[in-house]
Parts: sequence; structure tokens; C-alpha cells
Amino acid sequence: MAKAATLRTLSDDQLLDELDSAKKELFNLRFAFATGQLDNSAQVAATKRDIARIHTVLREREIAAADVLLGPSGGPVQGSAADLAGSSDDPEQGSAASSAASTGDPS
Repeated sequence: MAKAATLRTLSDDQLLDELDSAKKELFNLRFAFATGQLDNSAQVAATKRDIARIHTVLREREIAAADVLLGPSGGPVQGSAADLAGSSDDPEQGSAASSAASTGDPS
């Protein structure tokens, strides 16, 4: 199997294909091991590591995509629609709710 640097050059679809084939290979290796036909049992561990490598690259891409959408701080990007929707023109709006929460008065 390939190193992580090689996996990073593949597209998402290619990575998912690699993941599928690695999982099938692991199934076949486990089957061969259980029936006593596997000569090199280290292949099972190597295939598990390959699967983990592929999952790692996919997760890195998910995190990078989230950073693009949310910004590196984890919140919405400044000036985004989510940021504008939360702001209000009335400065007293929400102050009654915050004062009720601090005093414990539900009214």
C-alpha cells in the first residue's frame, strides 16, 4: 500500500475505492488466517494500518473543509450570513432574558 503522502494526491473517490479494496483485502486475510491458509500474519496488521492511513487522510480533508466554511477558530467567518442573522438593531432585545436568567426569575 501507499504512504500517506501518496494517498494525499488521490481524489476523494479514489480514496474511497482504495478504502473499499483494503477492507475487502482485510476480510480475505482474516478468513485465510482463520482457516490456517495465511503464511504471513503480518499482512493483517499492515492492511489495518493502510485502512487507518486512508481514514486519516479523509479526516484531514473533512477538517480542512470545515476550516474553510467556519474559519480556523471554529466559529463562522466574520461578516458571514450566520454572523449577520444573529445581530439585532434593538440593544434592549435579549437583555430581559439575560437578566431573568441571572436572577432565576422565569417571568
